[in-house]
Amino acid sequence: MKASLPAGPRLVLEFHPVTGDRLPDLVRFSEQHGKFRYCSCMRWRLRSTDFRRSTKEGRAAGLEGLIRHGTPVGVLAYLDGEPVGWCSIAPRETYAALEGYRALARVDDAPLWSVVCFFVDRHVRRQGVTLGLLRAAVEYARSQGARVVEGYPVEPGSGLYTYMGSPATFRRAGFRDVTPPGRARQVVRRVVT
Repeated sequence: MKASLPAGPRLVLEFHPVTGDRLPDLVRFSEQHGKFRYCSCMRWRLRSTDFRRSTKEGRAAGLEGLIRHGTPVGVLAYLDGEPVGWCSIAPRETYAALEGYRALARVDDAPLWSVVCFFVDRHVRRQGVTLGLLRAAVEYARSQGARVVEGYPVEPGSGLYTYMGSPATFRRAGFRDVTPPGRARQVVRRVVT
């Protein structure tokens, strides 16, 4: 999937799901971005106790293992053939910690895919890459049979899990707020057909 982004200098990005053939690209992206590699997007995939016991290298190996077993994990953004951005999207049930996190408990029993993380190279930030990643993630989920995609955005500067994306980005991608009354953490959804 190719996309041209309107903000800043026109970046022509490509977006691809991370499957076995893209694993070397993810490894390269991870090795170039220490903050990403620290977590390797396993924070929501491992139960909290398992995450605390794991090592940085163990988490990276865990993500690679999921890919090798065909488990959906996310989408990469490419600029001139190099990976510059990441969005974690997968069926919600593959995120063990998310499933057990009361503040983001399921709204209902609808089968859905969840977007839980974005990471963008500092050289291309604030140029619409996150929005492009989110749109590509929705398309990937749709291609895999998803009917509902859910996200858990956080207002910038709140100090909470800001890597989960901003409400404005999700709104621009067509998501609607479905947060139950009294819930502190926002939940947004997009129905895909």
